[in-house]
Amino acid sequence: MTAWHPGDCDVAGLRLHYVRSGGAKPPLICAHGVGDDGCCWTAVAEAFAPGYDVILVDARGHGRSSEPADGYDAAAQADDLRGLSAALELDSPVLVGHSMGALTVLALAATTPELPRALVLEDPPPWWMPRDPKADGETRAQMRADMAAMKRKTHRQLVAEQRRVAPHWPAAEIIRWAEAKQRMSPRVTEIFDAPGGSAVEWSRELPRVRCPVLLVTGDPGRGALATPEAIAELGRLVPTLESVSLPEAGHSVRHDQRARYLDAVQAFLAALP
Repeated sequence: MTAWHPGDCDVAGLRLHYVRSGGAKPPLICAHGVGDDGCCWTAVAEAFAPGYDVILVDARGHGRSSEPADGYDAAAQADDLRGLSAALELDSPVLVGHSMGALTVLALAATTPELPRALVLEDPPPWWMPRDPKADGETRAQMRADMAAMKRKTHRQLVAEQRRVAPHWPAAEIIRWAEAKQRMSPRVTEIFDAPGGSAVEWSRELPRVRCPVLLVTGDPGRGALATPEAIAELGRLVPTLESVSLPEAGHSVRHDQRARYLDAVQAFLAALP
């Protein structure tokens, strides 16, 4: 088992908490989805740690990081990761993100293309696609309500419900997932307020991404967010993209199909120049 070392980093007055595997190895940052925190990466991060100095960061309003009144969009969170990378003096980190975190690392690579060595995206919301304003508003309102309802539940309720929804998840992953939901700030639902999730102009800025990018998705019929049309459009915007779809996975690909997720990601990492 990896010995994880906790730390806190000040980024423009914001305290970002992280745990780090350490060692004289290439850096790799994991950015989690909304409502999760860095510890939700533990199982797959153990597989990355032999070859990388892995940093599991709690996004603002999550885990043990500060909960400012605003700044929960992808552009602001990209600034947070940029500041973290500078403060920890990380040289060309690999950036791995799930859902909200995948959008964060995409935004960072688009606005600071010289920073990342590579990106791994786990089923990001396809905010680079055109959307019907009315349907988009309804979807965002429902997600906000769902997150607020989740915040009101006890740890026992969260664990019991997730066991029913995802009986194939390891028990430790369900417990970490439930603990993260209890630690998150109610303010994180602000990410659902802005159309497109941020001030990032995705169609204009994504073509600036120049590092290798791996997109790992699941089956939209099982809850995955990236449709074939969205994957094709992302490939048009980001020519360095390669994608892998795991049909037996939903939105949480690494929890639903951990072995196959790791096979795809580790093959991608091994091929990096």
